[in-house]
Amino acid sequence: MKIDKAVLLAAGRGTRMREMTAEIPKPMLEVRGKPVLQHIVEGLRDAGINSFLIIVGYRAESVQNFFGDGSRYNAAIQYLTQTIQDGTGRVVELAKNFAANTPFVLGYGDILVAPENYKRIVDLPEGIEATISVTRGEDVTKGGAVFVNEQMELIDLREKPKPGEPTSPWYNAGLYAFRPSIFDFTAKLKPSPRGEYELTDAIRELGQSGKKVQAIALTGSWADVRDPEVLAKLNAL
Repeated sequence: MKIDKAVLLAAGRGTRMREMTAEIPKPMLEVRGKPVLQHIVEGLRDAGINSFLIIVGYRAESVQNFFGDGSRYNAAIQYLTQTIQDGTGRVVELAKNFAANTPFVLGYGDILVAPENYKRIVDLPEGIEATISVTRGEDVTKGGAVFVNEQMELIDLREKPKPGEPTSPWYNAGLYAFRPSIFDFTAKLKPSPRGEYELTDAIRELGQSGKKVQAIALTGSWADVRDPEVLAKLNAL
């Protein structure tokens, strides 16, 4: 089925950007003349998403003033504020009413992918409970190592594996599609060693519960706009 709702996470400041995020949150930093978040909204809209929930927090007004109700992007945009930054698992809980009983795409407001990938993520086949995007060539100790079988079905997901722990060539690329069943697993989350409620823990539990979580390898470019160096590189292209 084709998904027509998306939840975008844009609540964080992005402290590694230093003074660049003194006035705006990281997703509003510009890449090639447009905020990162605008690239994402337009890419998803062109893939068939017409209803967005943007989770805001730090400098929320800069996001809301820029996008408004979404009408100039031919989409409907709502906002919810994350008041306590206690992890991505908790953020997904905020999307419960918005999602209602329908599938939704979840994306991070600071991750850019080649636009053709959005068309793939909005297509959730029957029998697949969730889709997780993956990419190669990234340092999994800085993110999530995704373990899959030969059919690219999720077996395990480990956040920032340490030296000596099992590893994988597949890196969690931060773009997902979920059926509402994900809320059964985010509701049961306990704080991780970092003291946060991790979405990846919920996805692992979902995949190990007998439900099918499919990994899709992204094509083309992918970038986590995590620091000034990445931003400068993207703007030099």
